[in-house]
Amino acid sequence: MTDRTTSPEPADAAAEGLVDAATLAGVPDAFQRLWTPHRMAYINAGADAMRASCPFCAAPEKSDADGLIVHRGRTAYVLLNLFPYNSGHLLVCPYRHIATYDQATAEEVAEIGELTQTGMRVLREVSRCDGFNIGMNQGAVAGAGVDEHLHQHIVPRWASDANFFPIIARTKALPQLLGEVRVAVAEAWPATGE
Repeated sequence: MTDRTTSPEPADAAAEGLVDAATLAGVPDAFQRLWTPHRMAYINAGADAMRASCPFCAAPEKSDADGLIVHRGRTAYVLLNLFPYNSGHLLVCPYRHIATYDQATAEEVAEIGELTQTGMRVLREVSRCDGFNIGMNQGAVAGAGVDEHLHQHIVPRWASDANFFPIIARTKALPQLLGEVRVAVAEAWPATGE
């Protein structure tokens, strides 16, 4: 007699080591599953893709919309992270292709600081965030995904953003499309000299 509560594993799947999802442990439930397939482009590209062409050198050569740029300064610019940890995750980059903070000029350091402060103010206004994670990962060993071009992260945080999704389900729910976030942040960015 066949047990009808589980689906039999197809013969060819067993040979290839595939598992039928219906046979996995657990009980069917009413939970929706959130998929973030856009992250696979980043994962599948691997580190070599980032070394082939620098995305932070390429972005300023594109239109603001195509490069996800929200503000262009004198020595540095601000863009959205293509693979954000949270909605509104900004990156502040010098135009010059330098790898570490100690290679930046005094003018670049000052402008990166100014743009970071303005980015925080704009994100607070646009997204009503409760706090920020700000930092630079220097080198691949320190977690830099693009380790050859200096960039500072500005990640907006909310009191409720560390719920079960990222902790248990290893999924981040992003409520806005990157293009919508870029327009909102760019429109809220103060004009030069303000």
